[in-house]
Amino acid sequence: MKYSDNGEQYHIGLKSGDVGKYVILPGDPKRCAKIAAYFDDAKLVADRREFTTYTGYLNGEKVSVTSTGIGGPSASIALEELVNVGAETFIRVGTCGGMDINVKGGDIVIATGAIRMEGTSKEYAPIEFPAVANLDVTNALVKAAKNLNFEYHTGVVQCKDSFYGQHNPEKMPVNYELLNKWEAWKKMGCLASEMESAALFIAGSFLRVKVGSVFLTVANQEREKQGLENPVVHDTDKAIKTAIEALKFLIGENKC
Repeated sequence: MKYSDNGEQYHIGLKSGDVGKYVILPGDPKRCAKIAAYFDDAKLVADRREFTTYTGYLNGEKVSVTSTGIGGPSASIALEELVNVGAETFIRVGTCGGMDINVKGGDIVIATGAIRMEGTSKEYAPIEFPAVANLDVTNALVKAAKNLNFEYHTGVVQCKDSFYGQHNPEKMPVNYELLNKWEAWKKMGCLASEMESAALFIAGSFLRVKVGSVFLTVANQEREKQGLENPVVHDTDKAIKTAIEALKFLIGENKC
């Protein structure tokens, strides 16, 4: 892939110096300004396709937020190109749907690993290679959630490519696979379902960078099926605050 003469990356429209070593990765471009509001002196530096980027400072360290769009393909593109321009540590901030009965709408989920039921990661590594979050980032997210007194869960999440394959599996021609595997993931204690972490964890392993993930649980369809209380929450601020505090911890540790 050819880039511009000044080294600008083809998809994200960024070049070296535009971003910090630490980057938060939401899916929704509209969420970037909300996240950047927690930075000092934040400025919009690029806005191309689904990739919007702001750069500012946290505790004196240059940091950025870049949206990835929906799903593994665009998330891996963002990660690859951000690494090309100097980023080293990433926190995905997004939403998920609860699977484990103990995960309620409004809870925070911190992924320790991801089920690779998507296509992007398979073009990086054999399926036997696990999609695992970076331990330093994960520990920082847990510390942040504890300090903020948020209800949180740590464990494996499921990643898929079809949103409606999760929510309306019965109508799909491959419903036999979707339904049976969903039950298997539940039996294995999978916490929640989302769409990007498997690709990010695998691409991050290949690129030798640190990647972690934190999510707001919107709701839990398994609780609804059982007639249990099932709050529906869309405000992502708790997940964002967890990521911001985690970055502060990581920045502080690296300055010691």
